[in-house]
Amino acid sequence: MAGAAHCSLQAKRLLLDPKFEGYKLSLEPLACYQLGLDAAVAEVQLRDDQYTLDHMRAFGMYNYLHLDSWCQDNVYYVDQFGRVMNLSVTLDTALQKPREVFRLPSDLTACDNRLCSSIHFSSPTQVTLSDGTGRLYLIKSGKRGNSTSEKWEIVFNEELGSPFIIAHSVSFVKSDTRSLAALLLRVEKDESDTKGSGFHVTLEWVTIAEITEEGVHKYEIIKRRVLQGKSVPHYAAIEQSGDGLMIVSHKPFKFMESQSDKSEANDDTKILNEKKDPLYYWQQTEDDVTITVHLPQDITKDDIKVHFSPDDICVTLRDQPPLMEGKLYSSVDHESCTWIIRENKSLEISLIKKTEGSRWPELIVGDTRGEFIMDPSQCSEIAESLMHLTSEVMNPNPEKEKPPCNAQELEECDAFLEDGASLCRFDGDNLKVTHIINLGSNQYLFSVVVNPREMPCFCLRHDVDALLWQPHSDQPENMWEHIATFNALGYVQASKQDKKFMACAPDYSYAALCECLRRVFIYRQPTPLATVLYNRKEGRQVGQVAKQLVATLESNDPILGFQATNERLFVLTTKTLFLIKVNSGN
Repeated sequence: MAGAAHCSLQAKRLLLDPKFEGYKLSLEPLACYQLGLDAAVAEVQLRDDQYTLDHMRAFGMYNYLHLDSWCQDNVYYVDQFGRVMNLSVTLDTALQKPREVFRLPSDLTACDNRLCSSIHFSSPTQVTLSDGTGRLYLIKSGKRGNSTSEKWEIVFNEELGSPFIIAHSVSFVKSDTRSLAALLLRVEKDESDTKGSGFHVTLEWVTIAEITEEGVHKYEIIKRRVLQGKSVPHYAAIEQSGDGLMIVSHKPFKFMESQSDKSEANDDTKILNEKKDPLYYWQQTEDDVTITVHLPQDITKDDIKVHFSPDDICVTLRDQPPLMEGKLYSSVDHESCTWIIRENKSLEISLIKKTEGSRWPELIVGDTRGEFIMDPSQCSEIAESLMHLTSEVMNPNPEKEKPPCNAQELEECDAFLEDGASLCRFDGDNLKVTHIINLGSNQYLFSVVVNPREMPCFCLRHDVDALLWQPHSDQPENMWEHIATFNALGYVQASKQDKKFMACAPDYSYAALCECLRRVFIYRQPTPLATVLYNRKEGRQVGQVAKQLVATLESNDPILGFQATNERLFVLTTKTLFLIKVNSGN
C-alpha cells in the first residue's frame, strides 16, 4: 500500500454530547404486527466444510431480509420455493400478505454447495440477484412497491463460477453507456494456506454494460477484477460513479494481478531500486529548515529558479520539470527565505518557519523523495523528553496517585477483538489503494443506506459512542463525513452478548439491535421533556432524555432478518414477519 494517503476520521464536536446521562428504560407500549408466511424462508445451514469464523460471518450471520432504500418501507425475502416475496407497507392496520414478485428459474435444492440467495437494489428500476449457486441475474423491475407497475424481468443472467453472495451493486452512466457494477463475495479453499484457516476471501468486481447491436439492446460483462484477503470484509461498497470501491476489513485486501500487471510491477520495482539515493536532504531547528540538493556538474546559478510562497515551494533546473514542488508542511516567512550554491556544487535552501518551535514530520506534504537528517543534539533532547514514559520494571512507582492502566481492570465490553481493522479506498483504474485509515479500536458496528444515491454509511465505535460516517467519493478533502452520533451505543451494544443484527433509522432518530431469539432493543435519540425533571444528585433540571425500549417477539424461531426504516422495524423469522412501529409518521 505504498503511496496511499494515510488519513484519519475527523469527528464533529457539535455532534458529540459529553454530558449524555444514559438511556432511561421506557415502558411505553410498542405496536407490533405479525404476518404468517405462506412458506418458510430459504435459510441455508452451514455445511460441515464451512467451519471457519469467516464462513459464519459471511453466511451464518446473513441477513435474509432485504430493504429497498429507493422505496420507503419496502422489504423482500426469498422463500424455500425460490420465490422472491415482497411486503410494501403504507398503513399498519391494513397489512397485506407478502406477494410473489419473481420466481428463480433454477431448482435451489438441486445444488449441494449452494449459498443463501442474495438481493441488492442498484437503482429505482434495477435489481441484482444471486440464486446462491453461482449465477448472477440482472433484473428490470419497473417501479417497485406498486403492484401494478412492478414487474420483474430478467435482462441478463450468467454463470460466474463458484457460489457467491452479492455484497453491493450500483448502477451508473459513464461515457453515455449505462453500466452496472456488482461486488460478489466468496470464501474459497486455499491450498497454499497451511498455517491459517485454509481459506481465503475473494471480492469479485464485475462490471456489466448495456450495448446495442443491430438495434438490439443487451447486457454484457466488460470487466472482471478480483480482490483477495484473509478475512470477510465488514463493509464493501462501490462508489456511485463506478470509479472505485471502499472496504473495511480486519485484514487487508489486494487485487490479484494478471501476467501483464506482474511484468509492469517488476519494471516499477527495478526503477525504484535504481533510484536509491534521496533527491534532497533536509534538517530543521526550532526556527528554520535547511534543504540540500546535489546539482549536476553543468548547472550554473542562472539555470536555477527557486520560487517561495507562504505555503509552497518550487525548485526548477533549466527548462526541466520541477525538481521539487508542492505544499509545505507548515507556513514559512517567504520573504526571508534564501538560497545559495555551496562550493561542493550543492544547492542550499533556507526556509524561515512562521511558527517557531514546531517540529515538521515532513517537508513537502506527500513527498517521500527526501531524507530527514536529525542533529545528534535533537536526538538526545527527544530521548530525554520520552524518558519518563519508559522503565525497566512494570510499575516503578506503585504509590503514584494515578498508576498505569491495568488491563485486568478493563471490563469485557472494553475489549476489542480486531484492533487491526482498516478502511481502504481502491482506485478502479490502477487497482491501487489511494487512501487508508487505520481504525485501531474504532470497532465496526453496522452499515445503513441513508441516501440511496450515495454510498452506504458505516457506523464505528468511538470510545463509548457510535458515530455514523457518510463516504463522499467525489470530495477528496472530506471523503468521510461524520453525520450522526448514537450516544453510548458503542458501550451498550458491547454488553449484549447474544446480539445478531444492528441497524438505525435513515433519519438517525433511533438505533436498534436484536438478539438471536425474540428480543429487540431500541435506543431513541434524546428528545425534550414535556414535564419538568430534576437530577437528584446535582439538583439541576434535565431538559431532555434518551429512551430505551424493549420488544419481545411472540415466536421461538430464530431471527433471520432485521431492517429499520424511519417509522418501523422489520424482523424476519423462519415463518413470520414482524413489524414494530417505532415512530409515528408525519
